Amino acid sequence: MERYKNLSGGSGVSSFEIGSDYIRVRFERSIKTYQYSYRKAGSYHVERMKGLAQNGSGLNSYIKTYVNDLYD
Repeated sequence: MERYKNLSGGSGVSSFEIGSDYIRVRFERSIKTYQYSYRKAGSYHVERMKGLAQNGSGLNSYIKTYVNDLYD
């Protein structure tokens, strides 16, 4: 997994992994990895999350606002 840049300094995301139709996210206070896929979260949200992850900002807020419980 790739370390999340956390440019804002306040994110709960620690790392992520991008696949063709999913993103896996690990949070600072969790040993569990959450996978968000096209199947459950939808392609729009997954692609948006991929961009936020690569930019290093906004991923945690996006997850909490739009896809919190839509992990596989």
